[in-house]
Amino acid sequence: MDRLIEYAGNHPWLVAAAVLAALLVLVFELRTRQDSFAAIPPQELIRMMNQGALVLDLRSPEDFAAGHIGGARRMDSAEILKAAETLKKYKEKSVIVCCNSGSLGASAARTLVGQGFSKVFNLRGGLAGWRAENLPVSRDTKDKGKA
Repeated sequence: MDRLIEYAGNHPWLVAAAVLAALLVLVFELRTRQDSFAAIPPQELIRMMNQGALVLDLRSPEDFAAGHIGGARRMDSAEILKAAETLKKYKEKSVIVCCNSGSLGASAARTLVGQGFSKVFNLRGGLAGWRAENLPVSRDTKDKGKA
């Protein structure tokens, strides 16, 4: 222990750099866990949809029209900020958000939780993850569209 203290006294910049690196790793790990706190795999999404969950697709209208999860409702990411007003009846029900890759969905899920929604989830990997599992996409223009 004495040698460690002596080393730290002789090399303060190296010790400071090591402490800073450890803190950065810790912050990165915590942030990664926070982003995936509510991430669910595609198979879980199917189960939740069968139980009446609402699926919100945050992608552009063009991407939505090119293919989306059957029964999903398209919602602009800007509309998430006022979702507490427009989606009142879903505050106690399961809401799953999806985007192209899952990163925007994680942010939207945190926003919805902040607005009082109790069961909010993000589709892990977004629609890319859904397609990677070879699950079907709908191009039906008669889907529910906007929430």
